[in-house]
Amino acid sequence: MNPDVIAGAAEPPEVSVVIPLRDERESLEELHRRLAAVFQSLGRRAEYLFVDDGSTDGSFEYLAALHARSPAVRVTRFRRSFGKAAALAEGFSRARGAIIITIDADLQDEPEEVPHLIEMLESREYDLVSGWKRVRHDPLSKRLPSRLFNRVSGALTGVRIHDMNCGLKAYRREVVSEVRVYGGLYRFLPALAHWQGFRVGEIEVRHHPRLHGRTKYGWSRLLDGFLDLLTVILTTRYTRRPLHFFGLAGFAVAAIGGVTGLYLVSLWLRYRNLQNHHPMLIFAVLAILLGVQLISTGLLAELIVSSRAGGAGDYSVKERLG
Repeated sequence: MNPDVIAGAAEPPEVSVVIPLRDERESLEELHRRLAAVFQSLGRRAEYLFVDDGSTDGSFEYLAALHARSPAVRVTRFRRSFGKAAALAEGFSRARGAIIITIDADLQDEPEEVPHLIEMLESREYDLVSGWKRVRHDPLSKRLPSRLFNRVSGALTGVRIHDMNCGLKAYRREVVSEVRVYGGLYRFLPALAHWQGFRVGEIEVRHHPRLHGRTKYGWSRLLDGFLDLLTVILTTRYTRRPLHFFGLAGFAVAAIGGVTGLYLVSLWLRYRNLQNHHPMLIFAVLAILLGVQLISTGLLAELIVSSRAGGAGDYSVKERLG
């Protein structure tokens, strides 16, 4: 990605705040001021990792000047936009704190909510705490896709939180060290952490309308989100049993083709012709072939998995004694 990096202070912080952004120049001054006030009131050392995902509105120039005034501010700039997942991964890789906070730069989530997330995280009940915007001040074109997305995601991943993709989250360092973030999978960090054995919770946070810039999400991202959801399901629940994923789909499709074929056979036995149902014959044959292909794909995937099995390298280990 060839990022330009401006380093910060050498003293390790207690908390790292990762802030992915693109074209949010008008919000940055207030965001930094409010975050600094929060951690000053908490009496904790914090660093602020701004990751500029190819902004063109002068965001990086402002952040460079901010870094010159405050060594706690650390800045990375991508030469072009690589997406939020890349920005988060960059921030996680450079974070030095035992606790990592993520917050979007648009000020729709309140920086003053951060202490509540940290308090819940340090209760030792959770490894990841996600914000929940019970009352959202977004346009309907953003709220409806988000509501649908969260309900389907919760049902399929088994992680029953209300707002999977909230930008305001708190993590223990172990979570961001073990969970890989790429593509569009940043939307499913709670689900990915859950399937690694981490404890995931949520807390209600206040939400505000966007004051500057424009939203980058809506119905156009819904299809991408569901495709990424399939990736999450396959790489978590079915990582070590891919035949269950492909085989279930294959048997279902083949069964539909088989039932259709039996119906056509009954027509032939009764009338000695297919009663102009020839397109159904083509459908039945294709469905059976597709089902066989899916099952074969699952079997090949099982062979690959079995050839790699036997070690503990793919498991999330909390601790070892002796």
